[in-house]
Amino acid sequence: MEELTLELIKNKQVKAILGPWTSMQAHFLIEIGQKTQVPVVSYSATSQFLTSLRSPYFLRATYEDSSQVNAIKSIIKLFGWREVVPVYIDNTFGEGIMPRLTDALQEINVRIPYRSVIALNATDDEISIELLNMMTMPTRVFIVHMYSSLASRVFVKAKEIGLMRPGYVWILTNGVTDDLSLLSEVSIEAMEGVLGVKTYIQKSKELDKFRSRWRKRFPRKELTVYGLWAYDATTALAIAIEEAGTNNLTFSNADLGRNISELEALGSSQLGPKLLQTLSQVQFKGLAGDFRFINGQLQPSVFEIVNVLGTRERSIGFWTEENGLVKKIDQQPRSSESALSTWKDHLKPIIWPGDADSVPKGWEIPINGKKLRIGVPKRTGYTDLVKVTRDPITNSTVITGFCIDFFEAVIRELPYDVSYEFIPFEKRNGKAAGNYNDLVHQVFLGWVLNGMGLNGVGCAINGMGLNGVGCTILTSLVPMDDLVKRGQFSFFKPLSLKLWLTSLGFFFIIGFTVWVVEHRVNPDFQGPKRYQASTIFWFAFSTMGFAPRERVFRFGARCLVISWYFIVLVLTQSYTASLASLLTTQQLNPTITSMSSLLERGERVGYQRTSFIFGKLIETGFSPSNLVPFDTSEECDELLRNGTKKGGISGAFLEIPYLRLFLGQYCNTYKMVEEPFNVDGFGFVFPIGSPLVADVSRAILKVAESPEATRLQRAWFKKKEESCPDPDTSPDPNPYVTSRQLGLDSFRFLFKVVFVICIMNLGYFIFCFLLKTGGKDLWGELKKTDDESYINRVEKCSCSSKQQPPDDTNSQAAKPDENR
Repeated sequence: MEELTLELIKNKQVKAILGPWTSMQAHFLIEIGQKTQVPVVSYSATSQFLTSLRSPYFLRATYEDSSQVNAIKSIIKLFGWREVVPVYIDNTFGEGIMPRLTDALQEINVRIPYRSVIALNATDDEISIELLNMMTMPTRVFIVHMYSSLASRVFVKAKEIGLMRPGYVWILTNGVTDDLSLLSEVSIEAMEGVLGVKTYIQKSKELDKFRSRWRKRFPRKELTVYGLWAYDATTALAIAIEEAGTNNLTFSNADLGRNISELEALGSSQLGPKLLQTLSQVQFKGLAGDFRFINGQLQPSVFEIVNVLGTRERSIGFWTEENGLVKKIDQQPRSSESALSTWKDHLKPIIWPGDADSVPKGWEIPINGKKLRIGVPKRTGYTDLVKVTRDPITNSTVITGFCIDFFEAVIRELPYDVSYEFIPFEKRNGKAAGNYNDLVHQVFLGWVLNGMGLNGVGCAINGMGLNGVGCTILTSLVPMDDLVKRGQFSFFKPLSLKLWLTSLGFFFIIGFTVWVVEHRVNPDFQGPKRYQASTIFWFAFSTMGFAPRERVFRFGARCLVISWYFIVLVLTQSYTASLASLLTTQQLNPTITSMSSLLERGERVGYQRTSFIFGKLIETGFSPSNLVPFDTSEECDELLRNGTKKGGISGAFLEIPYLRLFLGQYCNTYKMVEEPFNVDGFGFVFPIGSPLVADVSRAILKVAESPEATRLQRAWFKKKEESCPDPDTSPDPNPYVTSRQLGLDSFRFLFKVVFVICIMNLGYFIFCFLLKTGGKDLWGELKKTDDESYINRVEKCSCSSKQQPPDDTNSQAAKPDENR
């Protein structure tokens, strides 16, 4: 090809080159066109690498391969696949699309775990070996970018091996789909169920006429999109030559005196610059669509999405720059995309490989692949969650615990079988190989532990919490102290000082008011001053027992006494209940109520040795010298009991699952103090981009909401739950406040009502008294009335006792009433 081009320029002095066919051939011709100023117009060289040459004399009358990358990205994003494997030919054409494809997939967080590269001249055995290697991997989504001739051989072998069964996804680039009509029926049948991105050619009358003429002249040859581009490129070149003219068709001779190469000896075309300018400005409606060079190449705006069925392809939608994936080319975009839309809203029904009608999930654990390796932390304490032991007879590892049973329940909920094995995170001597951070880092690095790696697919059980996964609150644990001091004056504590004083004052107010209203008409409230004063006190305090000996005649006084009886009843009942609670119930409260108080006082605190808590406490502001590690619940209890004065701690920080286990043993001694200290939480750690994450997360929710989760908790924590309440299900509504005293505010309304009745009685008495006396010598009249009333009472009682026979009890009882 190169020799022919040099010969044409040297001997025929061609003014333009139409071609070449492949991207590899175009690479050399671009250099020739640049040196000789001869425009090179290609209708089939699509590699992106040619753009990087930045030659103004190279024009591409076709679409660059990377222009379809966004359409492929939209398909993968629509179905939610997280990993894909590119399968491409080992040359410039195959490699050209990879940079843009990789960048596009990274934008939607899709990984490329492996690249399958197949040589153009690969044998069937070499193709089979590569396909078998792909079959052992979990990823089931493949993007094929190669020549159609090589693709036909790959798919025939893929069908023989079993890579066209349900669960697999194959996506073809336009390098294959544009030439499907050239393949045999056997090759197309092997591709059944694959998706493809195809160059969209808009229908027109001119295109139909051209196809008719083509079939008549070349009945055995198929007309592809490359033939249409070739026709349009020839038309554009003819238009450009007509506009540029044919006045100067010569080549400028090179300086033959110098020692120059054969390429430099060709000289340069005098028409080349002008022809390039006119060619770049050509614009017309071609057979393949609008023809116009933008940045030296055609720019697509629409791609067709096809689904291979039987021996033909079926259109299932389109991709446009404005609307993305749509069923019809003229479909208008929605005013607002619905969050509940599915792929069926964007594409027509699809038949997947193996005649499957459901969307493949895009990955699966291969039957003959690697096992899922689960790293398990080696702990000294809190073995109810995870425990790693050795069988003394078989020397095999035995791993038990709530987290293990929960993980196995999650695996059973997955919609597919997963083979796995547990790997203790320990050294050869049986000791722990590190903390949680080290275990997670091993999953990230994929290093080998005791000869068994965490590479490939793997995860780590990182202390699965009782609350499932998600955001977890890191809590602090502090000792409790009974803040109620009991002594000989404990009976004063149920009521506040204000309530005591108010009640005492109202006793006097009620007694005085009743005396004022009753003493003029009621002999029980009459007599000498000392007698009347003692009567006031006696009547006031006797109401506390609801048994005053003095009767009350006035209606207002009776209303006042009844109201006061009600208040006394409420007060005595409340006092009795509060005093009983005070003397019989412990008021246990935490000695420390917040993490900030620990920081301000510089207290020593404890943390789990193998946990991530140490780093979090350092970030919060704790000094490393004030942080004390512990391994077991017993060590934590001893440190808390000793306190800071004896080398212990004032509080301890634990994750909720471990704290629940601790409180199961010491629920009556310590209390959980929650802080807004959010961390990433407990769960199962997977490598970044692992396709298991979504399915495992859904399975965790199913198990956490099912009776199985309750059964597991009862099986592992039944004894502790029976002895102590659950800090999560039975929280203290106000853990920082002791039982409150009864205050005045609780009875303020009742006291106001009684006070108003007192004022009304006193006001009515004063008004009536003033009305009777006319306001003259009030005190003397009042004193005179009291003395006369008392004397009359004594005299009448004496006379009645002399006149009445001793056995006439009825008459004797009736006389005082008459006198009164």
